[in-house]
Amino acid sequence: MNRQPMVTGEFYHAYNHGVEDRDIILDNFDALRFLESMRVFNCVQPIGSIYEQSFVHENLLGGETAKSKLVNIVAYCINPNHFHLLLEQVSDNGISEFMKRLGGGYTWYYNNKHKRKGSLFRGVFRSSHISTDAYINHLSAYINLNDHVHQLGGETAKLVKSSWGEYIGKVTHPMCTKEIVLGQFKNKKEYKKYAEDSLSGMQDRKKIEREEKYLMID
Repeated sequence: MNRQPMVTGEFYHAYNHGVEDRDIILDNFDALRFLESMRVFNCVQPIGSIYEQSFVHENLLGGETAKSKLVNIVAYCINPNHFHLLLEQVSDNGISEFMKRLGGGYTWYYNNKHKRKGSLFRGVFRSSHISTDAYINHLSAYINLNDHVHQLGGETAKLVKSSWGEYIGKVTHPMCTKEIVLGQFKNKKEYKKYAEDSLSGMQDRKKIEREEKYLMID
């Protein structure tokens, strides 16, 4: 977990879980609201609520919401009980401010909708510095296919939102800054193969991690 000041121009993996492994996404509207929050709260200028912003931006999910961003979102995956973000900090203290707005704003929405109080996430978000292009590529694949890494299925899988569709060209209104990753491949098809070829190894490592966790509990 990174507690050092984050450097503008550098890349970081930011993630968090629901408190006590609580689901943070209960339906498709929750998932869309989380995406909407990512887009709207990513601006240097102070803003109000998403409701207030809706009077400024006719289509929050379909267009730009800020001229001066806090971060570039490189990749993301929102799972029912946790999320992963690959971020480039583009404004000083940008990641911390973005994550504070995202966590606070979404928690307010979630608690209001689902009639609860208190923290929704497991404390302050965690992060790690991504220092090499190879690591950025690997992490982008891990995040884009994170629901497959966890082998989610059924109704649970339907709630997942990730940037995978952006990377393979199946999203009309992209959110991510993908050039840092896709620029290292000949085309999207080559990146798709790289990510899918990496999946089996990531699933195996996740299985080992789960087994080790259970052994520690026992």
